[in-house]
Amino acid sequence: MKEQKFSIDFAGRKMTIGVNQLAQQASGSCTIRFGDTVALCTATMGGVREGIDYFPLSVDFEERMYAAGRIKGSRFMKREGRPTDEAILSGRLIDRAIRPLFSHQIRNEVAVVATVLSHDQENDADIPALIGASCALAISDIPWNGPIAAVRVGKREGEFVLMPTYSDMETGGLDLVLAGSSDKTIMVEAGANRIPEQEMLAAIQFGNKALTDLVNLILEVQKAVGKTKQDSASPRDEHEAARRLEVQAVEKKVFDFLTTKRGSIFVTPMKSKADRKLAVEQLKSELGANFDALAIGEADREIANQAVDAFIESEVTRLVLEEKRRADGRALDEVRPIGVEVGLLPRTHGSGLFDRGATQVLSSATLGSPGMEQTLDTMEFQGKKRYFHHYNFPSYSVGETRSNRGPGRREIGHGALAERALIPVLPKKDDFPYTIRVVSEVLGSNGSSSMGATCGSTLALMDAGVPILAPVAGIAMGMASDEKTNRYQVITDLQDLEDGEGGMDFKIAGTRDGITAVQMDTKTSGLPWHVVEETFAQAKKAREFILDQMEEILAKPRAELSPFAPRIQSFHINPEKIRDVIGPGGKMINEIIAETNVEIDIEDDGLVMVTSANAESMEKAIGWIKQLTREVKEGETFEGRVTRILDFGAFVEILPRVEGLVHISELALQRVEKVDDILKVGDMIKVLVYEIDAMGRVNLSIKRLDPNYKPMERDNKPLRANKPSGNNGSRGPREQR
Repeated sequence: MKEQKFSIDFAGRKMTIGVNQLAQQASGSCTIRFGDTVALCTATMGGVREGIDYFPLSVDFEERMYAAGRIKGSRFMKREGRPTDEAILSGRLIDRAIRPLFSHQIRNEVAVVATVLSHDQENDADIPALIGASCALAISDIPWNGPIAAVRVGKREGEFVLMPTYSDMETGGLDLVLAGSSDKTIMVEAGANRIPEQEMLAAIQFGNKALTDLVNLILEVQKAVGKTKQDSASPRDEHEAARRLEVQAVEKKVFDFLTTKRGSIFVTPMKSKADRKLAVEQLKSELGANFDALAIGEADREIANQAVDAFIESEVTRLVLEEKRRADGRALDEVRPIGVEVGLLPRTHGSGLFDRGATQVLSSATLGSPGMEQTLDTMEFQGKKRYFHHYNFPSYSVGETRSNRGPGRREIGHGALAERALIPVLPKKDDFPYTIRVVSEVLGSNGSSSMGATCGSTLALMDAGVPILAPVAGIAMGMASDEKTNRYQVITDLQDLEDGEGGMDFKIAGTRDGITAVQMDTKTSGLPWHVVEETFAQAKKAREFILDQMEEILAKPRAELSPFAPRIQSFHINPEKIRDVIGPGGKMINEIIAETNVEIDIEDDGLVMVTSANAESMEKAIGWIKQLTREVKEGETFEGRVTRILDFGAFVEILPRVEGLVHISELALQRVEKVDDILKVGDMIKVLVYEIDAMGRVNLSIKRLDPNYKPMERDNKPLRANKPSGNNGSRGPREQR
């Protein structure tokens, strides 16, 4: 079948969707091109996975190095390996946008894959991939309530701009991604340089307006080539139809039974997670005692217990919407009790413990030399990273047992969010050249541990003496909703039972002055605009409350670094002198490092950074480097070594790789017939730099250091060294010196 293409002009570039050419065995597939960035997006649905109570959706964003015309830099592994953190984050971005539009009752495995085939190093591939994933699902037979679209918003010269380039994002102070339709927001992800709430809202509105054209493009493709959707609500056969009726009957019995108990559920506020969990277990136990009376057989008892969980979710929502109260007795805009402590760990460079209700995070900061920066070698980026945040979520934090197999996608995503929140307040490298690592250990989790990690990171950095520009705090906002009746209620600081169907997880981090990070997911078909506005206003109030609690314990970064942290001194040298410090094959710099036990990092612009925990070693290394790279000035004296003797004078090395000429007339007050009557190669002599000529040549003198020296008229005349004098009258070409 011949490829069909559908295009629109968007943000000053052409966006083209191609179908009927690649990956034809997938349920739905398309290519999407924006600029010279191209992604292949596929959606495939498999069979029903038995014995599960969730929708098995997987989303993968696959980078290919060939897309950027590159081969992987590793000497030993040239094939792409496990997904990079950037690929995982892009996959999560797509997942969070498309998942809410699936029926939660689907048990078929669905796989969405976005493979980057070409990357132009200007247009980020994640937004085209998300749009392509939406199109692949829309034209497939997979039941899905899309399409949606996505855009990125940045700033250029103070104005909002759609689909900013990498350079725009580096300088504009805003990187906002949003997905949805023109009237509903489904997903938001943003990093910002402390911009006010109203500016962030304006940016979201600016992006929302652009979604309509993209959604219409996908609808055009769907109309032309879309398949008839499978009916996920219809049973596959008579057996499944009968089973569904049985399940519905059990669920109705459970809901009817629990409705009679409604007056006793959450009447007394349950402050702790353990109390709420116990209350649910008691309901299940009470239901179990009535299984026979309710005619619920052994085979249906697991279904009945799941129905209890669904009823509790609905009851929590009803309490908020109808009675304006919460299961733990808090007001709708109330933050749980805050606990703050710093300096817990004696040998770390900085540490902070942050508690919010049952959520507890311990963050530790470590400072290292510039050479400890992380090297990035991905499809989209090659370079260094000087600040990184690692987030650990052990099973004991939620009272469970499971083996630890390293960070998963969730840990990487949460760690990246807290990292993004702190980046805008970090000091510039010129002011604070350390590599900074923060590790957040989630010791207890009951609602927004990522925002707990954000607060913990702030505390650890300030305790370590990192001069951050301002403290950062974060809060997760929730929601109770009934889309059928168009009722929505924002709640502050959501926890356990409040994170159910019809809810949202809207995380906002920032300083008192503005927002640094946003992440929003929803379990609805999208948020109306008034909910978004209300959320930002309510979150600001909560954020300021948390900052008050944090600043009572530590209001600003400590004036001194930990005694266990290394010290860094930085200074500039002439970039042309870098090779003198490095030496042939790194011989000189390795000698300095071995001799002084320091770390040395040199930038291309001549910035030298010396790191050491020992002040004496640092001073020795710095002195060594400065001696190697110092510029010779007229009037200075040196102790130098004679390196060559010629008829007209002697060459003396006064600094590494720096030689000067002592002309025969400058050897002594009296006339000298032969240079080697006075000097020999290897002699150490004291010399004066009396001239640096227009060609940069250094002229030295011994006689001018003699106390009896009296300048004569001929001493003030330039040497005629370039005029031949016998066979060896010239000083020789510059390279010989």
